[in-house]
Parts: sequence; structure tokens; C-alpha cells
Amino acid sequence: MQVEHAKVEELRKNHRGAVITPEESAYDPGRRVWNAMIDRRPALIVRPRSAVDVMAAVNFARDNHLPLAIRGGAHSVAGNSTCDAGLVIDFCDMKAIHVDPKARTVRAEPGLRWSEFDRETQAFGLATTGGTVGDTGIAGLTLGGGFGWLGGTLGMTVDNVLSLDLVLASGELVHASASENPDLFWALRGGGGNFGVVTSFTYQLHPVGPLIVGGMAVHPFSAAQDVMRFYSEVISHAPDELTAACALLSLPDGQKACAMVVACTAPAAEAERLVAPIKKFGSPLVDIIGPMPYVAQQSLLENAMPPNVLNYWKADFVASISDGVIDNAIDAYSQVASPMSSLLFFPIHGVARRASADSTAYPHRNGIHAGVYSLWKDSTQNESNVEWVRKTWKGMQPHVPGGVYANELGEDDGDDRIRQAYAGNYDRLSAIKAQYDPENLFRLNANIRPAPAVGVS
Repeated sequence: MQVEHAKVEELRKNHRGAVITPEESAYDPGRRVWNAMIDRRPALIVRPRSAVDVMAAVNFARDNHLPLAIRGGAHSVAGNSTCDAGLVIDFCDMKAIHVDPKARTVRAEPGLRWSEFDRETQAFGLATTGGTVGDTGIAGLTLGGGFGWLGGTLGMTVDNVLSLDLVLASGELVHASASENPDLFWALRGGGGNFGVVTSFTYQLHPVGPLIVGGMAVHPFSAAQDVMRFYSEVISHAPDELTAACALLSLPDGQKACAMVVACTAPAAEAERLVAPIKKFGSPLVDIIGPMPYVAQQSLLENAMPPNVLNYWKADFVASISDGVIDNAIDAYSQVASPMSSLLFFPIHGVARRASADSTAYPHRNGIHAGVYSLWKDSTQNESNVEWVRKTWKGMQPHVPGGVYANELGEDDGDDRIRQAYAGNYDRLSAIKAQYDPENLFRLNANIRPAPAVGVS
């Protein structure tokens, strides 16, 4: 769809940031997103510099009946940060951040990535729960729930959000917090981009680092069964301060391996004691567990999720790392289609686990996140990599009690999977959606359909 020139010029008058059309040199690089499987051509890309610009863009999309996509870090594996024949709001020019070290709060704009966020907060010895890959944008991760290395002691990212400013479908700028628009505040913490376009986040910060005890121990793939059984024991007794993930992956030389990745925020001596059993276990090929800067921990998995490669994912929550889960994972990874692919198990525990399922819109407060991630470079290998993920995920189903992380829903996941993502909170979210976005303008996401009006079938 091509937007009339006169309308584009009118938008430019009301929008201080860039307005990019398909004829401009900035268009092709600007339309590309992190997942190279996604190749879409929006009618317009706008790069706001302020909330007022966002208001103008939302009004323009609504009035001209354009699909509307919101781009923060552009990490949506399903490609929700772009669209065909619509308008993309790209926040790459809205990266302001202000840390208040006395109040231990931070106000951050949605174009920031976690590596940028952590750099600023760590200058004051502060942090909040962020993603496990620093290149991920703060906006999408936060709105979807957000788990990370600090979840055991600080809760999930949504548990640390104090307030948000956002533009509604009406074009109105509103504030949401526990005391102002509390229903909207609840919905935004896990309900994704369904309710508006967030223009700033305010988070609670906590003393962290600058050094923690973290890193990984990498074992031969032949030891994977023993490692995963040991890992299951570790996480079943782990204190809040110790977060441990387990991954089946390939080393740079192509050798398959099984890794335990840890982060411990306890005082140094106690942290060393807590990670000692992990360091002593087995005969690792590599052991880099020890004191390290928190920002180094945040970048530990960066190379496992590089930009500009082809991605296809499936994810669920498993109740435990049972023998069935272990056997399926090892068998699947022995047949992996690409050495860039991985299986990752990440527990929700401690403070994050103890919150009730309806305390925020994000409902999955127990279990272990199990992600099947296929990454590859050669598009002729699409079929084999997609099939590997689907087969692995299917083998996981007997061990899945139900539930999926909304941020890892794929392009081909339907309404049933979306309902699983929001679980028992879906109906309340649907009612709030009907109040704030009855026409479903914000639908390029893990979409919550507006509840029908009372009395309407």
C-alpha cells in the first residue's frame, strides 16, 4: 500500500522525527529486523523523538486504516516489529535514560537495549532484572514479562516497573501506575503491546555488583545426561541468590556440549560457596565461573543470539527437568540441523516464583522455561531447521503442563497458544483491551482480542 504524498507531507509537519518512505535510501536498512526470516515492506517508517511524535504517528495510522507495528529492539522472532503496507514506529532515536541513585529509580525510553540500560545503572552500582541477551530491547521484554539473572532476588522485570507513559489508540498520552489507571498498569506488565505505545518506563533499581559470581561450566555432550540430572538437583534447592540455566549448544569448533550457566548475587564468600558444587561437578571442558562484572554476565549469551541470521523458535514451560525431558533434549540435539541452534532451560524461582499468577498480567510464576532455538545462515536450509524445532517441541509436549512465554510466540502460533501465554489472566486482559483499544489498532503482537460489548453476541 502506498500512502498519498499529500498525507505523508502532512504527517511530516506534525512529526519532528524522520518519516521514511520506500523511495528513500534509509528505507531498506530501516525495514530490516533482527530475525532474517522476516522480510516485510511497510508503507512508512517513522522515528519519533518525543511522545508528541508518537501521538502524531498513532493518529495517522488510525485515521488512515494502516497496520501499526512498534519497533524497540526489533527482536520479535515473529516479526511483530514490522509489517507489510503499514506504519512502523521505530524508537531508535528515543534512548534517553535518567538514573536517580538516591531514589534508586530509572526513567528510560523504549529505544534502549539492555546493554545500554545496564551501562547507565551500573555506573551507580544499581540494576533491575533485565534480559539474558544485552542486544534485546527493554520495551518488548518488559511488556511481555521479562526474566533474567536477577529474577530470584528481584522478581521479574514486570515486578520492578513503577510506572509507564503511553499513547493510547485514541492518540491520548496517559500515565499508568499503581495509583493512576491501575487496571492499565496491571495489564501492561505482561500483556505486551496490546494497550498502547509506551513512551517511557520507570523501574525500581537495586544494589547489584559491580562484581557478581557468574559464568559457565561447559561439559562434553557425552556427559549431558549426568549434567542435566545434576542441574535438576541444583535448581530444586537453589536459594534466591543463585540462578542457574542449562543449555545444549555447540562450541565454535562445532563440537556439541552441555553447559550450566550461573549468576549468584550473594556476598562474595557466600556466592563462592554456593557455586562450588557446580564448579566441582564432572570434568568440564571450560569453567569460567567466578567473580565478574554484572555487565559481563549480561553479555555472556550474546554470541549465541547474533543479529541478521535466520531464526525459528518454539518454547514452553516444563514442570521439572525429568528423565523424559532430558532424554528428549539429548536425542533432539544429537540430530540438530545447525550448530548455531540451542536448547535452553531457565527456571523461574525465588521472588519471581513467589508472586501470585494474577499479581501482574504475566501469569507463569513457576516451572522452567524451555526454549528450542534454531538459528542458521543459509536460506536453503530453512525446511530442515524448522522441522528440527517442531520435532523437538513435539517431543517435549508430554512433559508440558501448559503455558508459553508470550515474547517467544512464533509467527505460526495461533489463538490457542496466545491464550496459553496469558493463561487465567486472558479474560481480564480482554476486558481491559475493550476499554482502551476496542478497534484492536494494536494487533501486531501476541494479540488479545477486545471482549465484546455486554449484550452483543
